[in-house]
Amino acid sequence: MQQRTRIKICGLTREADVAAAVAAGADAVGFVRYARSPRHVSATRAGELARALPPFVTPVCLFVNARTDEVARTLDQVPRAVLQFHGDETPARCEAAGRSYVRAVRMRKGLALLDFAHAYASASALLLDADVQGYGGSGKVFDWSLIPPSVPVPLVLSGGLNPANVIDGVMRVRPWAVDVSSGVEASKGVKDATLMRRFCDAVREADARIADAIH
Repeated sequence: MQQRTRIKICGLTREADVAAAVAAGADAVGFVRYARSPRHVSATRAGELARALPPFVTPVCLFVNARTDEVARTLDQVPRAVLQFHGDETPARCEAAGRSYVRAVRMRKGLALLDFAHAYASASALLLDADVQGYGGSGKVFDWSLIPPSVPVPLVLSGGLNPANVIDGVMRVRPWAVDVSSGVEASKGVKDATLMRRFCDAVREADARIADAIH
């Protein structure tokens, strides 16, 4: 049975954008807890934004090589949060908080994704992003042909997705979820409600095309 592709919209900083993401149909929204990101929000601010979410929309907090106490402080403010790690965190570091977590992977030629998936078998999902300098989301599309046909961990397709290319991404990769940030922005950290709606509609269109092809 074809599964519905989940949608995460990341890098939210304003209540209005949280409301628009929920209205568009996002399953999860992301708050960046990395000080060098233009989309960074404090733990307190992440908590304020997360409290605007309805029960079945998941808050995700993104970290890059954060200290254990920083993660704990964020969880105090966002108790429902799934954790997302974008730095050099080891499996033990990712598991330390005892929470569901997503591990980002920088996709490049020569990367053994199956070995990575085995090392991070405790992850709820692997988020596949482009291999660029710096940390956090890249806003760049990577070569989707680098993804092996079968990976034993749910995959989140990320990296340069937008309303124009996400149908192709979903149909080619068949990910468990997709993640978007810069592709639905008016400016860094400020989302565009129309683009978020178009993105979510495009994911649903891709799922419909896959379902039609199966039947």
